[in-house]
Amino acid sequence: MRKEDCFYLGKIVRKYSYKGELVVFLDTDEPEIYQNLESVFVHLGTTLVPFFIEKSSLQKRNLLRIQFEGVYSESDADSLLGTEIYLPLNLLPKLSGKAFYFHEVIGFTLKDVNVGEVGEIISVNDNSAQPLFEVKRLEDEIFVPAIDEFIREVNRETKEVIVETPEGLLDL
Repeated sequence: MRKEDCFYLGKIVRKYSYKGELVVFLDTDEPEIYQNLESVFVHLGTTLVPFFIEKSSLQKRNLLRIQFEGVYSESDADSLLGTEIYLPLNLLPKLSGKAFYFHEVIGFTLKDVNVGEVGEIISVNDNSAQPLFEVKRLEDEIFVPAIDEFIREVNRETKEVIVETPEGLLDL
């Protein structure tokens, strides 16, 4: 499985017991839909490796306690600490309306209701206080906040994100 064909689900953050159980922080608003998974992909080195799940249970809000097949000791568990967990893209729940996944809108055209076509969304930067559309505009790259207040429509058929930004924002 290639990483491009998967989505980031979370990260193994700590051991739970001396019997190899691990705790995964789930990076999702709906952790309950992932509590009965059969398997996940663990990012080891440069490869996604499938791991089958013997049992799992949701702890607190976004913490999933997992027992992987073949991981039955502290040393086995230690080798997985800090690794990222992925699932195939086809397991993502479908979104509609203005809701979207960041990877979904890459390649879409960003249009402003007042200015017209802004450019192509080449990535979404979520490492800042608010997510930002990174947009290729002519020879430049600009950043546009990807916030609900600005987004008017996500049109999956025409591959467009329509926004209404404050006057002058696109000129910065």
